[in-house]
Amino acid sequence: MTHFPFEIAAVDGAARTGRIQTPRGDIRTPAFMPVGTAATVKALYPEQVSEAGADIILGNTYHLMLRPGAERVHRLGGLHRFMRWSGPILTDSGGFQVWSLSKLRQMSEEGVTFKSHIDGSAHSLTPERSIEIQADLLGADISMQLDECTAFPSPREEAERSMEMSLRWAKRSKAAFGERETQNLFGIVQGSTFEDLRRRSAEGLMEIGFDGYAIGGLAVGEGFEAMCEVLDFTTPVLPLDRPRYLMGVGKPVDLVESVARGVDMFDCVMPTRSGRHGQAWSDYGPVNLKNARFAEDDTPLNAAIACPASRDYSRAYIHHLVRAGEYLGSMLLSWHNIAYYEDLMARMRTAIAEGEFEAFRRGFLERWHSNEKDRAE
Repeated sequence: MTHFPFEIAAVDGAARTGRIQTPRGDIRTPAFMPVGTAATVKALYPEQVSEAGADIILGNTYHLMLRPGAERVHRLGGLHRFMRWSGPILTDSGGFQVWSLSKLRQMSEEGVTFKSHIDGSAHSLTPERSIEIQADLLGADISMQLDECTAFPSPREEAERSMEMSLRWAKRSKAAFGERETQNLFGIVQGSTFEDLRRRSAEGLMEIGFDGYAIGGLAVGEGFEAMCEVLDFTTPVLPLDRPRYLMGVGKPVDLVESVARGVDMFDCVMPTRSGRHGQAWSDYGPVNLKNARFAEDDTPLNAAIACPASRDYSRAYIHHLVRAGEYLGSMLLSWHNIAYYEDLMARMRTAIAEGEFEAFRRGFLERWHSNEKDRAE
């Protein structure tokens, strides 16, 4: 039985809204978690992230274990105190980052050994060590099992081998985590784009028993249609009474279509990464503030969003900041993008609660696709 009650308040089709109750505050679902890779959501104060509407943020095990070091964070009072974030924190297992270091790592049944991308020093990450870092040293409210992310495209044999090893690592992660009253552990469904492998993975994880279930191995090049297809046959297999978390996704349209398929939680670096590159997100897609057409545009990014960056600064001013290379441009755009993502989640929660999600979805898709020609140019 999960120690973080998950109450579903309303269901509309496959979409659902509710809340996960944690000792550090409730997480309203569907929820978007801003990514705080190195104990910071880039370019934002923690207070700005909270005021933008985020109930929970994500911390990165791989980066924090390398710098400043998980033991050091622990000595300094844990990740919440270290970064001055009082709400819940979910940490990833480090598996995805290690997977991406294909030339710097070696995988085995025991775990993975790799060289730091910072200084080349050697490190080892096992399921047990990942749990120790996340739950014991960083003090995460929600920890993730260590898994092996499968590349795309992946031969079926490779996807099956990887999925089965991730299941064995899931058992070891659960054993290392044990029973904790104030922390949760999520399992991760793997299996690439193969329906039977995804089902076997989900069933194996449910047999072990986790507080929530993540869908991993997507947003790795498979494309929007394939992602939706995987969700179509994966989320129905997962327990109704546990949160479902789609890892590393994505664009606003990805969030809307995933919520329509029963996903409850998301994370992605896109809002702040786009902000650092001069882009503001909207229902119509990304807006490139570097474009000369904004040089004398005195309108705000989005006056309907209760965020100073969205409401109080003109596009002309932000255009100037971006073109001049001023830090404030990245700060304002990142702030707006986080606020926009959180506003989008809030609008979806309201639509589900009012039984109007399909109407919301249709309206959103009309706006999104209406600007496809401009985005392609």
